[in-house]
Amino acid sequence: MTDRLYPQRPISAASIAVFRDGKVLLAARKETADNPVYSLPGGLVEIGETLEEAALRELMEEVGVEARITGFIDHLEYIERDEHDKIRRHFIVHAFVGHWVAGEATTGPEAPHVMWAEPRSLSGLATTKGLGAIVRKATDILTQS
Repeated sequence: MTDRLYPQRPISAASIAVFRDGKVLLAARKETADNPVYSLPGGLVEIGETLEEAALRELMEEVGVEARITGFIDHLEYIERDEHDKIRRHFIVHAFVGHWVAGEATTGPEAPHVMWAEPRSLSGLATTKGLGAIVRKATDILTQS
């Protein structure tokens, strides 16, 4: 597996904005368990796996939910530099949008906090950078389809 810290090249990841009854599914990672920072469920793409397959697999592994992908939202880049200006982390996240199919969102080792949130009411939550914009794009895609 590729080292996540000080990688030799960007690391590819996939996430999905899953909607159910007008709400979007959010999860907080284990790294923020004490002070939850919410994002979309997702994770690294494995060798031989399509981006869509990775998003759906990570969704199931993290929170126990199945979804049907209905569209692509955007690519997001997360680049973090250390105090010496070296690249500490570099992820390219491919974000999808979809509809809930089955399963109840549950917490687990990868996501100690999960919630169904009102897409237009994220301002009171601690979220990853750019999450509000991604959820707005996802909502727009769903209303156009």
